[in-house]
Amino acid sequence: MSEQEAAGAAEGQAGGRGPVRVMVVDDHPMWRDAVARDLGEAGFEVVATAGDGEQAVRRARAARPEVLVLDLNLPAKPGAQVCREVVGADPRLRVLVLSASGEHADVLEAVKSGATGYLLKSASTEELVDAVRRTAVGDPVFTPGLAGLVLGEYRRLAAEPAPAAPDEPAAPRLTERETEVLRLVAKGLGYKQIAERLVISHRTVQNHVQNTLGKLQLHNRVELVRYAIEQGLDRD
Repeated sequence: MSEQEAAGAAEGQAGGRGPVRVMVVDDHPMWRDAVARDLGEAGFEVVATAGDGEQAVRRARAARPEVLVLDLNLPAKPGAQVCREVVGADPRLRVLVLSASGEHADVLEAVKSGATGYLLKSASTEELVDAVRRTAVGDPVFTPGLAGLVLGEYRRLAAEPAPAAPDEPAAPRLTERETEVLRLVAKGLGYKQIAERLVISHRTVQNHVQNTLGKLQLHNRVELVRYAIEQGLDRD
């Protein structure tokens, strides 16, 4: 990878505001160190590493990374639980799972726990660097073949009848732009793709998504996509 490519890979979320802050969590020291080294050489700022789940939660809260590269099979606390806790504490944190398992149950549990993407450990260094870069700007990143699985699960969940809620207040009113962004999120587009489609900055896209989450009292992208599919926005 050239110096120019490395700089592009680690470009800040808002474009040129410094390298993306990354944390690597894996219980195998050699693998963890190799991933951290590769990301550091690609221009990312590796702010912390951890070898078990409890350590990961503590260090993530202290180091405040922008992207957490997370293994699922961890001692002390499983990766999915780590994901739930760190995303719950900081919804702006994006989690890229890097796992040896391609089992559908593991993928879906990770996404439901708040992971932005899921990459198998068989991926090349170039694929990993690209995945971290895309995760940093809000793009959903999945090993080929897994993206369709995740979208199918979103649709299955959306098809399930919601529990009755008597005297439910009227749904919050979204602006035209918020609805437009939500429609593209439901179709599986990442923040960068949405920004290009609407000719706005991806920071503006992030702001619209955060405002929409707040208005709808939702907690993460999974719940947001489910809501959008329930409203039929993915079919417009």
